[in-house]
Amino acid sequence: MRLYSKLSSLVHTSQPLNPKIHLCSSTFLSSSSTTATQNPVPHIVTKCIALLQFWASSISKLRQIHAFSIRHGVPLNNPDMGKHLIFTIVSFSAPMSYAYHVFAVLHDPNVFTWNTMIRGYAESDDPSPALHFYRKMSVSCVDPDTHTYPFLLKAVAKSLNVREGEAIHSITVRKGFESLVFVQNGLLHMYAVCGDTESAHKVFESMVERDIVAWNSVINGFALNGRPSEALTLFREMNMEGLEPDGFTVVSLLSACAELGALELGRRVHVFLLKVGLTQNMHVNNSLLDFYAKCGSIREAKQVFGEMRERNVVSFTSLIVGLAVNGFGEEALEFFKEMEEQRVKPSEITFVGVLYACSHCGMLNEGFNYFRRMKDEYGIMPRIEHYGCMVDLLSRAGLVKQAYEYIQNMPMQPNSVIWRTLLGACTIHGHLGLGEIARSHLLKLEPKHSGDYVLLSNIYAAERRWSDVQTVRRSMLEDGVRKTPGYSMVELGNRVYEFTMGDRSHPQSKDVYALLEKITELLKLEGYVPHTANVLADIEEEEKEQALSYHSEKVAIAFMILNTPPGTPIRVTKNLRVCADCHMAIKLISKVYDREIVIRDRSRFHHFRDGSCSCKDYW
Repeated sequence: MRLYSKLSSLVHTSQPLNPKIHLCSSTFLSSSSTTATQNPVPHIVTKCIALLQFWASSISKLRQIHAFSIRHGVPLNNPDMGKHLIFTIVSFSAPMSYAYHVFAVLHDPNVFTWNTMIRGYAESDDPSPALHFYRKMSVSCVDPDTHTYPFLLKAVAKSLNVREGEAIHSITVRKGFESLVFVQNGLLHMYAVCGDTESAHKVFESMVERDIVAWNSVINGFALNGRPSEALTLFREMNMEGLEPDGFTVVSLLSACAELGALELGRRVHVFLLKVGLTQNMHVNNSLLDFYAKCGSIREAKQVFGEMRERNVVSFTSLIVGLAVNGFGEEALEFFKEMEEQRVKPSEITFVGVLYACSHCGMLNEGFNYFRRMKDEYGIMPRIEHYGCMVDLLSRAGLVKQAYEYIQNMPMQPNSVIWRTLLGACTIHGHLGLGEIARSHLLKLEPKHSGDYVLLSNIYAAERRWSDVQTVRRSMLEDGVRKTPGYSMVELGNRVYEFTMGDRSHPQSKDVYALLEKITELLKLEGYVPHTANVLADIEEEEKEQALSYHSEKVAIAFMILNTPPGTPIRVTKNLRVCADCHMAIKLISKVYDREIVIRDRSRFHHFRDGSCSCKDYW
């Protein structure tokens, strides 16, 4: 029987639909004292509302019930029918244009209806109209209630408009809503998502009652905004308060562990997930996979991938990118083939990983072939990131002139990353003229990026043009540009230790630097000659060697050799690209001390073992 026939039979019967939906007329009918027998409209409204609640299982049925109500005389501006109709539209995530047309003809919609419209926009692809409705609500003299601001803050968070969020925060204080836990959670989430971690933490600290939502919001805020140490500290505080983490907590925690390279802590999170049965969740599994890949533990990343019952494009992409940045380009391309065989459509990010794999493994022809297939077979139009990979591919292969020609023929304006890639290639392969051209473009795009001064200085140093080196460094000082200080992090005993160049703040500094001197002597016996070409010309050769010996990754490695048993792998996370001297030295350290050493620098992973590196000296 068609739905319309069912509707007709229900409306024309004098019996209630069933005990559950024989609803009190005071809830759904107007305040008129006219009975259903005297005026059929209130009776039909009651029935239609009940049908919306119990029969509207899809948008198409919702529309049929709406059409039915109009056909049977329910006015378009009936507030009761409109209220429930809008609520059902929003609940089904139907187009907000439909909800708006219903709302636009209502007479005096109540606060529930206004809130539902704000909620609908907050959950839609375009949250901006939510603010318009809030202002229109105020003009209409409808006072917001406890539900208004959580929905409104959700819309602001989605639009990343922290200034609007601050204005709403002020209003909640004036109206006395700030102390409500749902409003506080909304404020906390809004500030965290917008990157204002300080304000998020202030709201969190002011909360008398903190539920799991609050903890998750503040932990995730720190994890996503480059402050993983604070995220881990908050997680420990959460444990001390006896609050059990959920799936959202561990995803944020794994993100923080990945940022810090805290492999052991992340492994403990993995054990927790196994205990509570969260490893069946695809989102959690993807986070685990991404965590292991970013910590350089590809074996465990592949194990997680292999144990997943269900995989999506994020799963494949995380593994492909992880393999690529760890130097296993051929294997990354094998998994891409498996992805195609399983008919999982690759995304733009997948192809960034594929092209990155080709670039870092020197697979020039393969890279151009995948770039062509991305466009021709999958209809993915290349973005600036894909063109950047192609420039990097040519540059790493030593084809610097061809890379420059490729940039000139790009269908879009090259950004600073592309010109910086060329400048870096010029530094490595000794193309001074093209390096100066790249630098001239960078001066227009990002005039105060410290790395560009350093790269140009290194080109001049390689050419032994020391006066030009001094000119570049002098202009750097005059422009007020400071070189980004290098630091390296290692994990030991559930703590993450950070070291900078020449750092002596650690209690074990005396022993660490004594070991560094011993390491240098042992390396020289193995044929190590410090690479001092790019160190300032106006200091003695012995001082140059000493400066290189104290680079942060070497200090971190010495600290780990002192504090871990022989044969224990060493993992270091570094914020800058590893220099040529450190790369050469660490290869020999891995051989002399029989250690596997994994360095994650700004652009990739280096797996050192038995005197060689996974990058094959191609980085």
